[in-house]
Amino acid sequence: MTCFSKHSPCLYLILLFAILIEVSSVDSASLFETSNSSTSQNPALPGKTGSVSLKTSENASVHPCKIINTYPHDRRAFTQGLAFEDGILFEGTGVYGESGLRKTELETGRVLQIHKLPAQFFGEGITIFEDKVIQLTWRSNVGFIYDKVSFDLLETFKYSTEGWGVTHDGKRLIMSDGTSTLHFLDPKTLKTIGQIEVYDAHGPVKRLNELEYVQGEILANVWPTDRIARIRPETGQVVGWIDLGGLLGPVANVGVLNGIAYDRKHDRLFVTGKLWPKLFEIELRFQRKRKVKE
Repeated sequence: MTCFSKHSPCLYLILLFAILIEVSSVDSASLFETSNSSTSQNPALPGKTGSVSLKTSENASVHPCKIINTYPHDRRAFTQGLAFEDGILFEGTGVYGESGLRKTELETGRVLQIHKLPAQFFGEGITIFEDKVIQLTWRSNVGFIYDKVSFDLLETFKYSTEGWGVTHDGKRLIMSDGTSTLHFLDPKTLKTIGQIEVYDAHGPVKRLNELEYVQGEILANVWPTDRIARIRPETGQVVGWIDLGGLLGPVANVGVLNGIAYDRKHDRLFVTGKLWPKLFEIELRFQRKRKVKE
């Protein structure tokens, strides 16, 4: 049995080490000094998914969620980006030497297609724009553009910040870099054409991670919490929080919540996390009276 066989603990040790790398990339003291959060435990502790309490402004409500469906998810997938199109789940995964891009079957979690990144890249967020998949990397300042069907590499592009999450609004790419800043990129030239600072009543909302554009709002995982921010793209204001604390339940050797995918055709929202054994379809109360534009 090789070190990376399906049931070997060696792979889990490597993935756990990757979580520690992410944690070490942020000054440990700053985790407890962020203006919009307070913690009673170390929020970056590997293997924990406990909710981190976030203060909210008077006009930024907190939305609980209802689980509609639960699907299997590959425990070996260190989820960094998630997208859904034409009945297929696209996923970008991280960890040096293990990063990749994959297509999976939603109902079974079966991996249908996979492309591995060179070992020097730590894969991050992904989005599907027209007939292409765009994938960021963490600290290499380079992104990849693939053919959506074949995963053939079409081109690479550069950016000056770290790469965390990416989505689009149909006209612009929207990229996070682990700070409170969201960058807008021209999807043709891949050059920065604008940016916003994300904030609530308590100041900047930092560590914006995986992104998804849903019904005119930007949804953003806030690392390493169990909450997703609803962001107004025109101003950067947080208009609400999606509370997913306790969604997965007590499971050992998992990472934090990360991964948001929207099925525009059927108005479905999917979420998962790093090394999670499950992917969830959730319903949000604020969505129920809203229509999807065709």
